[in-house]
Parts: sequence; structure tokens; C-alpha cells
Amino acid sequence: MSILVFIEESNGGPVPVGLEILTKVRAQGDVAVAYAGTGGEAVWAALGSHGATSVHHIPTDAGKLAPGAVAKAVASIIESTSPDAVLVGGTYDGRDVAGWLSALTGMSVLANATGLAFDGGLVVTNEVFGGTQLVESTFDGTGIVLVRPKAFAAEAGDGGAPAVSVVDLPDIGHAGSAAVTGSHVEESEGPKLEEANVVVAGGRGIGEAEKFALVEELAGLLGGATGATRAIVDAGWVPYAKQVGQTGKTVKPDVYIALGISGAMQHLVGMKDAGTIIAVNKDEEAPIFSVADLGVVGDVHQVVPKLIEALKAR
Repeated sequence: MSILVFIEESNGGPVPVGLEILTKVRAQGDVAVAYAGTGGEAVWAALGSHGATSVHHIPTDAGKLAPGAVAKAVASIIESTSPDAVLVGGTYDGRDVAGWLSALTGMSVLANATGLAFDGGLVVTNEVFGGTQLVESTFDGTGIVLVRPKAFAAEAGDGGAPAVSVVDLPDIGHAGSAAVTGSHVEESEGPKLEEANVVVAGGRGIGEAEKFALVEELAGLLGGATGATRAIVDAGWVPYAKQVGQTGKTVKPDVYIALGISGAMQHLVGMKDAGTIIAVNKDEEAPIFSVADLGVVGDVHQVVPKLIEALKAR
């Protein structure tokens, strides 16, 4: 089975979800990558070690907003190589390119995939109804699959250097004239939310924006990152970059501590696969306890300060 994986560049290297996808599908043998970015020998080595057998390099200009042109380049790769499936990481840029690509090729898109299997063809698993049900789907022909980040683990193997060819970025006229006029890197301390081994998250149950300091202090003591529910992000208590859930980030830490989080399904789908889930909520009927490995029925403002005190005393 031949597979084409679209991977964009982020911070000088492949986006993590791209390496996760490669790890999952490399046993299929013929795995090509359409790579948009600057690239380089270190990048090609990383792609090869995770399973890529060939790379179609699409050089892009960091000053351009180019999903349309990139998608057209990927469409030309599809036309010339006829892959059995096209896989794309569910990042902001990945979703953008997938939409363009579907319009250009007429191929259907299955979004938010959490599982991939190969049984005479590609079988895609998706969560529906807020993650309460799983659906398995196959394509009639070639399709595009948007894969949820953290659905698989990225593990380097013993793959050799892939063959690399260059695919020029095509001119798509006025549609390709958009430019990046500025960018902002949010200042943060500690590990990134998506990469942290420990995540401490707060919900509306913490009471008010100022009380998020409890979440931050506990995360700092545990060497973790802070997360939040959509409710307090929408309320303006914390920035969107901290949002965990269906419309935020998917995290899979070793430990996830939910403070004052009721457990709406929109939030659960973004964190329910954590290794160990600890919940503190004064409502013993809160849905968060249905996925928690350890639940504390109590007031966050009484429980967390005691926990912080105990950690400082160690």
C-alpha cells in the first residue's frame, strides 16, 4: 500500500504529528512525504528514521501564507504518484491544506482520526458524538485523512535516508498573494502544554481569574504545564493557547490534574488518554470522575493549598 503523508515545517523541523503518523504507517513499506518548508539534511534524516522512504520537498517562503500553493503542489504529487491514501496532521496549517487539497482533487476528507488500520485497505477510526462513540470508515478510492495529534507515539526506527526530490511551489495568482505581516511568540515558562509529562488544568470551579494562580503554582512545583477548559478561556481568564479539548489542544501526559473541572465531553476528548488522571471537584456527580483514576471530592481552594504545602515541605 502506498501512502503520502503531508508534513509542514515548524521551528526548523517536522511538526511532531507528522513523525507520529510516519511511525504508525511505516510498516506499510512505501511511505512518501510531501514536506513544506526549508528542509535540510537533519530534517531528511528525521523523516527517514521515522519511516519515510522518499520525500517530495516543497520549498516555502516563511514570509508567505501559502496553503493554496502548497496544496496545489501536493495535488501534483498525488497526480504523478497515485497513492492509496493521503494523511495529514490535524494542525492549523494541516487542516487548511487538506481543505484546499480536497477542493483541488475532489477527494473526500475524514477529519480528527484517532486510529489507522490496514486490512486490505485503510480503515480509519474517528470519534463522534463528543468522543462517546467510535466509527470505522473506509474510502471508495483515495481519500484524505486528518490525524489528531497525540493519537500515536513518535518513535525513531532504523530507517535509512530517504530519496529527496524538489517540487516547485506553483503560482496560483491572486489567491497566493497573501503575506505574513508579523508574528508573535507567546512568552511562557516551563514545558509546552502538548509536550509536558504533567499537566495541571483549571476550570470554572476555581472561581475567578485570579485563582488560576493556584493552578500555576501547583504546575510549577510538579515541573508541569498549565491547561484550561474552554469556559475559562472564553471568559478571558487565560489565553486560548492553554485550552484543552475538542476545539483546543489534545494532550497525553503521564499525569493530568483537573482542578474545578466538571468534565464536559468537549474537554474530555482532549485529555482522557492521559496516563493517570487526578480530579478535584466538590460535586461528587461531576462527569470528570468517570475518567479519573483518582478523585478527590472537595473544594479546590482547600485541597490544593494543602497539596502545595505538602510539596513544599518535601
